[in-house]
Formats: sequence, structure tokens, C-alpha cells
Amino acid sequence: MQANNNPANPVNWESRKWFGLALALLFFWLLWKLAPVITPFAVSAALAYLFDPLTDKLEGVKLGRWEWSRTFAVILVFALITGIFVLSILVIVPLIQNQVQDLVAKTPEFLEWLGETAWPWVQAKLGFEGIYLDATTITENLKAYWKEASSALLTVLGTLFQSGQAVMGFFVNLVLIPVVTFYLLRDWDKLIGGIRMMLPRKHEPLISRLAGEIDDVLGAFMRGQLIVMLALGLVYSIGLWVIGLDLAVIIGLTAGLLSIVPYLGTFVGVGAALIAAIFQFQDFPHLLMVAGVFMAGQMLEGMVLTPKLVGDRVGLHPVAVIFAVLAGGQLAGFLGILLALPVAAALNVLVRHIHAEYRKSDFYGDDSGGEGGDEPGVDEAPDASEQDADGPTEPSPQGEPGKTAEP
Repeated sequence: MQANNNPANPVNWESRKWFGLALALLFFWLLWKLAPVITPFAVSAALAYLFDPLTDKLEGVKLGRWEWSRTFAVILVFALITGIFVLSILVIVPLIQNQVQDLVAKTPEFLEWLGETAWPWVQAKLGFEGIYLDATTITENLKAYWKEASSALLTVLGTLFQSGQAVMGFFVNLVLIPVVTFYLLRDWDKLIGGIRMMLPRKHEPLISRLAGEIDDVLGAFMRGQLIVMLALGLVYSIGLWVIGLDLAVIIGLTAGLLSIVPYLGTFVGVGAALIAAIFQFQDFPHLLMVAGVFMAGQMLEGMVLTPKLVGDRVGLHPVAVIFAVLAGGQLAGFLGILLALPVAAALNVLVRHIHAEYRKSDFYGDDSGGEGGDEPGVDEAPDASEQDADGPTEPSPQGEPGKTAEP
């Protein structure tokens, strides 16, 4: 019996390995099969994770003799979320709708300007000969593509709304997500504590430390980088609106959201804003104003937003984020998109942990136990040149007990 409980027993280790593999396969199979049911719960868990730090700060606030409870803090957070959502619906959505309509209305005029004014100027400056842009042909092609896309979208929406099950599922999720989010947010700390108590006591410190690092990486991205993106979108939109650009909100929000990839949002935003400014104003001062808006946004991001909101924690690489989201969507649909970032953060931390253990291993060659491997080890043999200079070493007369010096 004692041999079977020994972790070093090969038979016991093989059985545990295959049992763990079977559990993992069963878990992923159930996750794939129950994806439509799990999706609203995953959305609720993501919302609870995002707003748990704010709830923790509000919990325990004292006003005189009255101390705020966890439930009251959750109610305040829900009121804040509802206010932001309503404000977005009442203010931002109409602005975007008006600017999209303005963009569609001015597209033929813009194409005409592009073919008759901008492209001839480019040809004259860069020497492009024999390439002409026909604004009428481009406009007709865009109208044809737009009609096809609109009809296809209306067909898909009509099919969805004709399906009673799809409509019922939408409204069920609309009610279920806030309810589940409320209870998860209220009992979040208890759930985390219960999971920690279920961990094996021998491995609990290591698992807790890795979970803390995963939380740092995931929090730095979800609570930090996403807020930076929204803040940059707001700054760009307000700045372009102040200088009088008609498409300020669309360009500003697009540039902010694309800032998930460093410099991509800036390049796309500057390019689109400069083209829109040239088309609308056709003067040089407004081009300088556009450049000033994006320079101010970059300075604000580098000196204030990123240090304050993200800090010096190592987040997820933008390429890893893009790949994780695309791979998750391909494998498990919307649920895979929700789980992509937590899985990517966990893999990031695990890879760093494995790399650190590898650097400490004998296989890597660092016997001193340090990470750099530059300092000599304690048991390092003396240099051969020193032995030749000083002569052969003699055994110490005060040797270790029980050992005799060889003649």
C-alpha cells in the first residue's frame, strides 16, 4: 500500500498522468458542447473580474457610523455601469450615426475630389503616368457592393428574428447576464477563497503565486490597456472635434481602439485625419492641428496613462493578443474569444515560470543557482596556471575526520 501512494512509483505516476489527461479531454469536450450555455456565464465572470477591484474599494467605506456592505458596493457599481451604458446610448451612438451618414453622403464628392484633384497632384509630384482614377466607376462599384452587403445583412437578420429560439435566447441572456454578474461580483472573494482552500496544501503556495502573476498580466491588459485605449479614443475624438473635423468621433474612436497594437492606432488615425482635413479644409494650418492632437495623445499615453493605469507589469504582447483572439474565435466561437485572453495570460506566466526553472537547472549549466551564470561556483576548481605556478598542492594536515592523506 505504501508503494502505491509513493509519487516516485512509475505505475502510480503513469496512472495519474493518464487520469489527468482524460479529465482535461473531458473538460474541453464539455466546454465545446456546452458553449452556448456557458457563454453568458463567461460574460458575467469577465464583468465580475473587471469590476471586482472597484467593488473592493467601495466595500467598507464609512459614512459616520454606517459602513458600506459588499452588497451595497455591488449596487453602486451596477448603477455606475448602467449610467455609462445609458450615456453611451444617448450621446455617443447618435454622434457615430450622424457621422456615418455624413460619411456616406460625402463619399461620392470625396471620390470625385480624389480622382480630379488629389491623384493628378500625386502624379505630377511622383511621376506616376498611365494610371487614372475614374470617380464615376469607383462610385458605381461601391454602390453595387453596398447594395449586395445590405441585402445579405437584412437576409441574415430576418432569418435570425424569424427563429423563435434565437429571439428567446437573446432575451434570456439579456436578463441572465446582469443577474449572474451581480451574484458573482457579490461573492467573488468567497469564490476565490473557496478555490484556494480546495488546492493541495503542498502545492498551494506555488499555484497561488502563479495565479497572482496571471492576475497581474491579465489585469494589466484588461483593466489597464483597455482603459488606455478608451481614454485615447476620447482624447483623439475631442481634439479632432475642437479643430472642427467632421469625422472626429469615428476617426478618434477607431484610432483609440486600434491602439491595442502599438503605433497602429496612431498611424491609422493620423493618416485618416490628415486625408479628412485635406478634403474638408484644404489648408496647411489644420494639418498641423491634426498632428498636434495626435502628438498630445501620444505624450499623454506615455507620461500619464500607461504609467498610472498599466504600470511596469509585463502585459501580453499585442501579436499574442491578436493570435489568441483569432484562434479562440476559430475554435469555440464567441466563447473562445472570451476565454482567449485568460488562456493567453496563463500560458505567458507558465512559460516564464518554466523558463526560470530551466535557467536554474543543471541542464542549462548554471551550477551557482543564479540567473546570469557569470559568477563562478563555490566548488569551482582552481585555475591550472595557478597550480603550475605554485607547484602541486599537498593535502592539508588538518583533514576531515576519518580520512587519511595519500602519500
